[in-house]
Amino acid sequence: MKKSISWTLALFFFLSIFSSCKRAADQKTDTSEKIATQKTEYDFPFYDTSLGMDERINDLIARMTLEEKAAQMTYDTPAIPRLGIPAYNWWNEALHGVGRSGAATVFPQAIALGATFDEHLAYRMSNAISDEARAMYNAAKAKGYHLRYGGLTFWTPNINIFRDPRWGRGQETYGEDPYLTSILGKAFVRGLQGDDSKYLKTAACAKHYAVHNGPEALRHEFDAKVNMKDLWETYLPAFEALVTEAKVEAVMCAYNATNGEPCCANKYLIDDVLLNTWNFKGHLLSDCWALVDFYAEEGHKVVATQAEAAALALKSGVNLNCGSTYPALPEAVKLGLVTEEEMDEKLAVLLKTRFKLGLFDPDGSNPYDDISMDVVDSDEHRALAKEVAQKSMVLLKNNGVLPLRNDLAKYFVTGPHAANTDILLGNYYGVNPNMSTVLEGIAGTLAPGSQLYYAMGALFDRKPINPLDWSSGHAADSDATIVVLGISGLLEGEEGESLASSTKGDRLDYNIPQNQIDYLKKLREEAKERPIITLVTGGSPMNLAEVHELSDAVMLIWYPGEEGGNAAAELIFGKGNPSGRLPITFPRSLDQLPPYEDYSMEGRTYKYMVKEPLYPFGFGLSYSKFEYGDIRLSAESIAEGDQLTITVPVKNTGELTGEEVVQLYLSDVQASVRVPNFDLKHVMRVEIDPGAIKEVQFRLTADDLKLVDYHGKKVLEPGQFKLYIGGASPMPRSLALGAAAFAEATFTLK
Repeated sequence: MKKSISWTLALFFFLSIFSSCKRAADQKTDTSEKIATQKTEYDFPFYDTSLGMDERINDLIARMTLEEKAAQMTYDTPAIPRLGIPAYNWWNEALHGVGRSGAATVFPQAIALGATFDEHLAYRMSNAISDEARAMYNAAKAKGYHLRYGGLTFWTPNINIFRDPRWGRGQETYGEDPYLTSILGKAFVRGLQGDDSKYLKTAACAKHYAVHNGPEALRHEFDAKVNMKDLWETYLPAFEALVTEAKVEAVMCAYNATNGEPCCANKYLIDDVLLNTWNFKGHLLSDCWALVDFYAEEGHKVVATQAEAAALALKSGVNLNCGSTYPALPEAVKLGLVTEEEMDEKLAVLLKTRFKLGLFDPDGSNPYDDISMDVVDSDEHRALAKEVAQKSMVLLKNNGVLPLRNDLAKYFVTGPHAANTDILLGNYYGVNPNMSTVLEGIAGTLAPGSQLYYAMGALFDRKPINPLDWSSGHAADSDATIVVLGISGLLEGEEGESLASSTKGDRLDYNIPQNQIDYLKKLREEAKERPIITLVTGGSPMNLAEVHELSDAVMLIWYPGEEGGNAAAELIFGKGNPSGRLPITFPRSLDQLPPYEDYSMEGRTYKYMVKEPLYPFGFGLSYSKFEYGDIRLSAESIAEGDQLTITVPVKNTGELTGEEVVQLYLSDVQASVRVPNFDLKHVMRVEIDPGAIKEVQFRLTADDLKLVDYHGKKVLEPGQFKLYIGGASPMPRSLALGAAAFAEATFTLK
């Protein structure tokens, strides 16, 4: 009986296995048949790469319903299964590395890149970022992932002008100068978009268009009033350069209004300038939920309903809505506010970006499909991140203590940011499994036999509850104290991100937290004559007057990325030579500036500020000394159409090889309208060995001499011009910073 039961069970088991295998085989056959069916079903003309792009786009649009069209004009576009189109999310970030996605190389924050004054370095950095972006996209696509921050359309760079240090998002920019912002922005866009004649590597976006600089708390309702001279002299040049020269694929319109109209429905900015004057061919997108501000109670309130807002934005030229407004487009069509043909026109422009990215082409069609994950945080990219960090760090003071020996008996590393990874990141950051803090960088650089003691010593932004201080005393018996102070994204950043800010990320208090200054005073008291080297973190100007006075050396390290600690340590111990320059002016106090809400450039930035700042624009020290010889001009005067060649010898009189950032400023001394005191026209990084002289050459054309009149027109006026060439701007400067080294010359425009 038992044997019979056993045979019965065995037979049942065999039949079950057979049945399961047959089911699996049938399912596999069904799947194969479905795939075959799908291939036939998806054999639409818009997938045919032999057709012209416009023909493919028109075919795709003709197959969509009205509701599908509206959905494809919203940032989180859903899949259209019947057409074989997967979901795609337009919202992706790459401000200083692929952000908010998987592990990637974390480069220094944008303002730090600005401090390099190096367009070639900007290109190398963005080219590395776009390589990683393609690799990460390819890997996600292979797994069927289509999430936000996993795409190829990057909403960067931020080319707004950092006109006021109170703006918490200034860290995302390249600084206060339109020329510097233009050359870095163009290089960054070219690195992101690649150089293929048919395909984009990724799509870049110039933001926030236009005249967008805070206040952060009012950005959804604020009207930035600006005259035409300031608009065209300061706020628009970088956008013009990226659109007309770099051919940026996208432009993002800002939350605020400009001169009475919301930026995303601003006829002058969009129709007159962007589309008709600059002939922009890419797509225009709204900042996220900016269209809600059209009708929200605490917004611009230019319309009453969501459908009206959608219609206004579409008619104004907005192709893509980051937000929740464009799903109301079908209702707007039914109400007669817009037509479906108008939707088709705007959708066609938007879809062209996806076609240029190769998203509707077979795998292997473009040269970027084969970029693998090997490039992500590769040794090469990590080395590049350190190079950018080192070239961005600005030495603000050095009484001779730097470079420091790495074989002294004892070092004390302290401060709220010494072991803090947050200060490596800034905002819009990526993540990385190997982040180098300042403490780690110094520990890895010291010679065997030396001691290293670490204590935080002070909290970031408040006094300690415990009155006992066991930290500052270590400055008394250490050969050198390295303290890391400053601010972080907790105090400055975008609305809602800065958890320790009572002003939504803006910095209406110009000082660094007082408890940090109090701790530095204790260290100074304990250290006596022993050196204190202070590293300062942050992404904006701040009051460093007491830090400067209490420290033997001060170096601004910004938000320096994954290699920040290693980069700072190598500079401290002389394995590198500081060469960063300030891309923003550091006023002594906010009292030196006009009100924050005033968008006039009067009294702002190095161009129009007449008061002596704490640190001038373009300033930065080196371990080397550089002297400038006499300027040689190819002519004493030029006429329209001519070119002036300018040559200046620069000598390294120091004992170390160093890079000098040679800056050429122009001053129009006979202008008929208000013009900048000084205007940066060219910049060049040059490496010079000790005792060597390098001939640096620039070329000026008559176009470089044009001024912007009160109507916003570029005008060429005859008269005398003055040239300044040196390692910083010719702003007034304190004697405590040392005398400025400049070469000067004059010439005439006939």
